Amino acid sequence: MLSAWVYQKGLPFTGVLMDSGYATKTVMRHREQMQKTYYCPLKTNRRVDDSAGTTPYQRVDSLTWTKAQRKQGKLIKIRGVPKDHKVK
Repeated sequence: MLSAWVYQKGLPFTGVLMDSGYATKTVMRHREQMQKTYYCPLKTNRRVDDSAGTTPYQRVDSLTWTKAQRKQGKLIKIRGVPKDHKVK
């Protein structure tokens, strides 16, 4: 549906807000190929890595955050997503 809006109707926009149900590898890659910024929460039970591979994957809700990271975000790798693909 989004592709139709972009390519057929030519709607000008830069960002996409999505629900956590759309935070899948396929959907996120598609948004990036369209060169759109996307914002979506991750479900609390998603396994992620914020240590660049030095510790095992952990649940999103068990991550620790500094004050700066709470404000600006942190770079993480989501389990099941290619290793070179990180999100903030």
